[in-house]
Amino acid sequence: MIDVTRRQAIGGMLAAAGAGAARIAAADNPQFRIATFSVDVTPPVGHPLLGGLQAPAATIGDPLFARGLILLGAGKPVVILGLDWCELRNDAYDRWRDALANAVGTSRERAMVSCLHQHDAPYADWRAQELLSEHGLPGAMFDPKFFEETVQRVDQAAADALGSPQRVTHLGIGEAKVERVACNRRVEIDGRVRFNRYSFTRDPQVREAPDGEIDPMLKTISFWDGPAPRAAVSCYAVHPMSYYGRGKVSADFVGMARSMRQRETPEVFQIYLSGCAGDVTAARYNTGDEAGRLALAERLHHGMQGAWAATKRVPLQNISFRNAPMPLPPWEKPELSIPHLTKVLADPQVSRTDRIYAAMGISWRERCAAGQPVDLPVLDSGAAQIALLPAEAFVGFQLAAQEMRPDSFVMTPAYSECAPGYFPTAAARDEGFVEEHNYCWVAPGAHKPLLEAMAKALVS
Repeated sequence: MIDVTRRQAIGGMLAAAGAGAARIAAADNPQFRIATFSVDVTPPVGHPLLGGLQAPAATIGDPLFARGLILLGAGKPVVILGLDWCELRNDAYDRWRDALANAVGTSRERAMVSCLHQHDAPYADWRAQELLSEHGLPGAMFDPKFFEETVQRVDQAAADALGSPQRVTHLGIGEAKVERVACNRRVEIDGRVRFNRYSFTRDPQVREAPDGEIDPMLKTISFWDGPAPRAAVSCYAVHPMSYYGRGKVSADFVGMARSMRQRETPEVFQIYLSGCAGDVTAARYNTGDEAGRLALAERLHHGMQGAWAATKRVPLQNISFRNAPMPLPPWEKPELSIPHLTKVLADPQVSRTDRIYAAMGISWRERCAAGQPVDLPVLDSGAAQIALLPAEAFVGFQLAAQEMRPDSFVMTPAYSECAPGYFPTAAARDEGFVEEHNYCWVAPGAHKPLLEAMAKALVS
């Protein structure tokens, strides 16, 4: 493994900036256009999966992709990228955004990068991996060389895509109900609330409890040149796991559904994004095997077909972009303080998992101390909005976003900046979700700045 420093990584993207900016400089025509690109981002055998918290890659079940769309004509370019990786945190997320921004001649916040959150996939936090390396765990979370090479390949593909943009005159909006896929983690049995409906659950009482709070609708926003469709972005709120942790790299059932849709519509570039699914899984309808994975994929694919059949086209006249930076407070409790986390990280007798979590906690605390907020970008065409929410935001935030714009078509992918971890609603936190699941670095009350930022970016 070749070590790549953050300074080298940042420097590596600058060469592409001039070419990308030059191609955009002449694009003064207000006509809207899009350019699309797809890059294989599958890790090699042996690479850590889920940040080193599960078995590493032993086989490649199916490839992972970065699938992106560049929108031109709405001021500086806007990039929408669906990445078949589990999570990007802190400076690793910024690295992806900065590389794309420089490749196409735009600014960081306009690179709307969203991980699909499959668990048999890479997971990266650059500062956390630096800390792990300093304490005898090089490559425990991810391989910096693979990471940087992948970023640069995606960066180049985005820059190259600018050479062949397609005109867009209309926007399409459509949605359809997805049957027998999603259910909420929350169950109430014998008067007791639990959040133990995981991606696959064997307990029949937990498994067969009512679906609970979900958003059953899959939404698709499409881009058209007159009557000809060019690209489609679909989004649905569910954890994209049928099973994981067996060392088999996979885009899981969401990647399978996207591939099904792409094969039947080769003229339409397909992007899929995971909605606000921190508390939504497929457990009630998941058998946890290959047959179950295929069944979930087919049901999700059927939802994509339904959303397409329901699509209505509207002339694309204006597009605006807004961003609402959120200062998110870290959780101030002793076991999440930097001194305590540093002690855990430095102790070779502590489990590898706990040391990885400690490194991630330190990375988040350092970011908060530096005063860097979390971006909440919104792309708004008037008829429809795409609001990119952070981390494992709960589905309640997705439903709240729709209530903020009841007259419009609001799509809310999540898993942008994933450093906060689980992002529960106030109700879920009060009922004990964080104590049961952990993996949360934001303070109680963090839902307030998130809702405020959503309102500012969506309604302004």
